[in-house]
Amino acid sequence: MTVTVHDNPSANRFEAEVDGKPAGFAAYIRNDNLVVYPHTVVDPAFEGQGVGGTLARAALDDARERGLPVLATCPFVHGWMERHPEYQDLAYENRSAVSD
Repeated sequence: MTVTVHDNPSANRFEAEVDGKPAGFAAYIRNDNLVVYPHTVVDPAFEGQGVGGTLARAALDDARERGLPVLATCPFVHGWMERHPEYQDLAYENRSAVSD
């Protein structure tokens, strides 16, 4: 099984395919200061096969490349970040407040 993920900016989401078939997506809201991940969906046929984790990793890697903190309101992405300490530095709540 091969999971591929691509960014679909016109739909504001990362989309996963398994062997060329749509398998799920991670929606985002992104601006110049922050990216929010509000919702992740995995097709039931692909649940438990790593599709959600692959989506989360791709989305978070993109945020890191852009230098953006992440507000993960999606319970799946939030939980995934908690289980992967190498991504916790991206969490918006872990960033120190910037004073004017």
